[in-house]
Amino acid sequence: MTARRHDEVASALAAVRDRVAAACRAAGRSPEEVRLLAVTKTFPASDAAVLADLGITDLAENRDQEAAAKAREFARLRPDVAPRWHMVGRLQRNKARSVARWASEVQSVDSARLADALAKAVRAAWDAGERDRPLDVLIQASLDDDPDRGGCPLDQVRELADRIARWGDFLHLRGLMAVAPLGADPGPAFARLSGAAQELRREHPGATDLSAGMSGDLEQAIGYGSTCVRVGTALLGGRGLASP
Repeated sequence: MTARRHDEVASALAAVRDRVAAACRAAGRSPEEVRLLAVTKTFPASDAAVLADLGITDLAENRDQEAAAKAREFARLRPDVAPRWHMVGRLQRNKARSVARWASEVQSVDSARLADALAKAVRAAWDAGERDRPLDVLIQASLDDDPDRGGCPLDQVRELADRIARWGDFLHLRGLMAVAPLGADPGPAFARLSGAAQELRREHPGATDLSAGMSGDLEQAIGYGSTCVRVGTALLGGRGLASP
C-alpha cells in the first residue's frame, strides 16, 4: 500500500459519502439508514485493507475463487480486523460449501435449490468448526426478467422467502437485493422493488434490508428506500487487477 493509493481511496470515499448524504437529504432520510458496501472485485487485497483503514469493513465480491483468496490475504494484511465479506454475484450451488467458509452474507440467492445448498453448506461448516453463526442472505429479485443476469421473479419472492425461513437455524433472511435493468431509467424498476420489499416485510418482519444502487444510480435507489448501496468503481476506480 502506498500513501498515494490511500489518499486516492480516501478522496473517493469522501465523495461517495457526500453523494449518499445528499441523496438522503433529498429523500428526507438519514444517511445512517444507508450502509455503504464496498465492492472490491478485481481489486487487490491491499485495496480492501485501505478501505478497512478508512473505516469500511463491509466488503463485497462476486466470484468465490477470487473472494476466498482475497479474504485469506486480507487476514494476513490486517490480522486484527474482522470484515464482513458479502457475496453479491451469481452463485452456483457447487460453490456453496466454499462460500460458507468466508462469507458473512450472500445477497444473490435467487432459487430454492441455491437456498437449500447454502443451508446445508452452513450446517457442514458449523459442524467442521469453520463458522459459528448463521449466514445472512438476501433474495436477489429480477427487475428485467433476464435469466442471464440472475434473480428471482418478483411474483416468486414470497415463495422463496418462505423456503429460506424454513432453514432458520442456518440462514437468516435479511431482505431483497436487485440490479437495475441495463440501458433504462432505473426509477420505475426501483419503484417495483420498493413495493416488493414492503410486501416481504409484512410476511417476514426481519427482512428489512433493501440492497439497491451502485456507482451510477445510488441516488435513485436511495430515493426508493435502499438501505445498502454497492459501490465499486466510484470508490476504487475502473481498472482493477485480474487477481487479488
